Amino acid sequence: MKLVILTQVWENYAWREDGTLGVGDEAYWKAKGGDEYVVRGIKNEEEATMAVMALRDEIETANDGYMESVIGWDLIGEAELTEFEKSQLEYDGSIMFPAKELVWA
Repeated sequence: MKLVILTQVWENYAWREDGTLGVGDEAYWKAKGGDEYVVRGIKNEEEATMAVMALRDEIETANDGYMESVIGWDLIGEAELTEFEKSQLEYDGSIMFPAKELVWA
């Protein structure tokens, strides 16, 4: 099976008049979509959970201006497309932005 990991991205929009970025209590986080990551060769739900936990540090990031966090995951068939890949085919006729592949050993 194929593990699909979904993320949410946030950007800090707290720019001050002097061009610096407001942080801490001054931060203004705005949701900006997210990404899909895939891991092939997952056998079951237990293995999927272990893979998500092991890959979290590789996927998630946080600094004063940008954050990306895992918000969910799903198991699909090895040959199945992700939801975003399906929508690209439906609306654009091709997949311009495939899910990012990760390897979990």
